Amino acid sequence: MRKDTENEMEQIQKGLERFLEREVDGVREDSRSEDEEELWEADAEDGEEESDFFTEDEEEDSFREEEDFSQEDEEEVPVEKKKISRREAEDRSMGRRREQKEENQSGRTGKKKKHSGLKKFLIFILILLVIFFGGLYLAVGVVYDQMNYEQNESVSGPLKENGVTSVLLIGSDSRTSGTEGRSDAMILITISDRTKTVHMTSLLRDMYVEIPGYEGNRLNAAYAYGGPELLMETINQNLGTEVYHYAVVNFEAFANLVDAVGGVELELTNEEVQWVNAYLNEYNELRGMPMETDYLDTSLSGNIHLNGAQALAYCRNRYIGTDFARTQRQRNVLSAVMKKLPGALITNPGGLINGLFPNLTTNLTQGECMRLAMMAGKLLTYDIVQDSLPLDGTYSNATIREMSVLQVDFDQNRAYIRKEIYGEE
Repeated sequence: MRKDTENEMEQIQKGLERFLEREVDGVREDSRSEDEEELWEADAEDGEEESDFFTEDEEEDSFREEEDFSQEDEEEVPVEKKKISRREAEDRSMGRRREQKEENQSGRTGKKKKHSGLKKFLIFILILLVIFFGGLYLAVGVVYDQMNYEQNESVSGPLKENGVTSVLLIGSDSRTSGTEGRSDAMILITISDRTKTVHMTSLLRDMYVEIPGYEGNRLNAAYAYGGPELLMETINQNLGTEVYHYAVVNFEAFANLVDAVGGVELELTNEEVQWVNAYLNEYNELRGMPMETDYLDTSLSGNIHLNGAQALAYCRNRYIGTDFARTQRQRNVLSAVMKKLPGALITNPGGLINGLFPNLTTNLTQGECMRLAMMAGKLLTYDIVQDSLPLDGTYSNATIREMSVLQVDFDQNRAYIRKEIYGEE
């Protein structure tokens, strides 16, 4: 199932190794060329010294002949010969060679050494990158093994399209891992390199949409009919998005994620506090806890610290305001979690891995998870934009087949998505 991903990572690793080998060979070649050139220069200097040595002897012989010729009628005077031994000539040659080498170090040879040093530095950086990516790959592998992977059957496409990375986050009320159950929340996460923004766009489940292979219905019916793939196909067809990857989290995963980052601080009205306690009744029953576990003080309001169970109850509240208000609460929690996530990755990685990922189902491959992990650093500098669809003024309330639905002007919403998310004019 993961063979394609493993092959992809092996190709990346082999490519890095080949590049590293080429760079090392290049440094060796430069080193050989430098040594050969110095040896050639040394040989040339030896030749010059030997030539100088024998020239002095010849000069001495010539001098003696001239002396003998000019003083042939005079009294013969012994001439003291000045001879240079080969040992002395070699010593002189070594001295001149050292001087020449010192000059070369500040000239052409110095440039070669500087170039060679730069290559060694680049190779050092490359080795660090190989170690980093190898460690990151192992870390992603550990996390990935905790997830529930589902291979695409009918919907496929790139993770990144037109400079935008898209993942559909689905909150399911299923009691165990997997994609069974109802779609309780749908948030389209889009990361734009062009605008350096992370869009969190809530999709209202009551939108009346055309579902491929079925009659028109609410958006969340697509999930009930055909799971995440049919839901993505429906969203792409009606809203003009380009999303082919999803992550489904259940109640337990959501609560564990909030707990793993240390909880979240949110503004709550006193009415919202009352409803948090009401929703906790159902959740406590599901997890076999006493009825009043995690109850909030009913007199509270304002900035309140929520743990995982309390944040989940806060998000599920559908009795205060419209569905727009409910999706806004979901985005509030998600935004607060994203801000605390980098710190939790350092201080509590085990809590994230063990609490979230066993309760997460996705069609992202290990290679795609690797690419998302590599984006984490730059995402800290991106702006987070919260939004919801349909846009205000582009829908009306209606009743179809005894269902309360939102009839949407999809042309206006598609135009908004293509411009704001995909950068089209």
